[in-house]
Amino acid sequence: MRARKVLSVVASVVIAAQLLCANLSAQTTDAKSANVAVAPQYDTTHVYVAREDFDRFVASLVATFGGTTSKQGVFTVTPTPSSTMSQLVLTPVGTISVFGFKTPIPYPFGLERTGYLVTDMDEAIRAARATGADVQVAPFNDPIGRDAVIQWPGGVNTQLYWHTTAPSYPTLQTIPENRVYVSPDRADAFVQSFLAFSHGNVVSDESLAPGVEIGKPAENYRRIRIESKFGKLTVLVTDGHLPYPYGREMAGYEVANLAETLEKAETAGVQILILPYTTADREAAVIQFPGGYIAEIHSVIGRPK
Repeated sequence: MRARKVLSVVASVVIAAQLLCANLSAQTTDAKSANVAVAPQYDTTHVYVAREDFDRFVASLVATFGGTTSKQGVFTVTPTPSSTMSQLVLTPVGTISVFGFKTPIPYPFGLERTGYLVTDMDEAIRAARATGADVQVAPFNDPIGRDAVIQWPGGVNTQLYWHTTAPSYPTLQTIPENRVYVSPDRADAFVQSFLAFSHGNVVSDESLAPGVEIGKPAENYRRIRIESKFGKLTVLVTDGHLPYPYGREMAGYEVANLAETLEKAETAGVQILILPYTTADREAAVIQFPGGYIAEIHSVIGRPK
């Protein structure tokens, strides 16, 4: 009887050691996962507009920020049959992929906020799964490469893409921030997952950020800023009690002179939804482009204009 107990204890110790080794091995694999990011100019905000607003929206972007566009075309960019007008807008403050679907939009396309260029799609998918993301759309071929859609903890969707021929876009003058709203329940899980995938760093984690940034000047909220080779990402942690249009803006664009940029924007038919306000580090406003795209726009205080 005593011998059986000893053997049982030994077996338990061996199993525990095996589980510990497996966990350590998984952690080591995750820590050594390849950095699949390329550079911020290849990380595009995905904007879906009605076909009748397509050209007016693209023109307003270029008039506001400057830059160039790719040739407009009609493509199938989903794994199931569909047809969309598509054009890339390369501005000095960020890259925008514009879609104007001619057919109904297959699910879950249209819900992703950004498209991240990766160096290796298979490695990117492996890393996404290992760091806690869900693969909503498995990799599929498109006319110029491969795509997939993943969802981070907290419900944030991102498209990953890879090109057969590596693209070459000009370096950005300023790097836009991907603005992500998540709940307090999922904020830490989102940040942990994204940091592990992007190999990024937390630049700041402000528990008492000024509420004026989310339309609640009498309150404070938690704001986390992250930087990686994918660019900048700002996590806005809120209870969801947000006045319009906060939570609808997908990106924040840094410009040299906010007043001058807003003047250009209004001339191009852009509506100012939130008039300029000032915080400790930036002067900002919220605008809406023709076609409905909403964005934060700001100048950094203390930086030469």
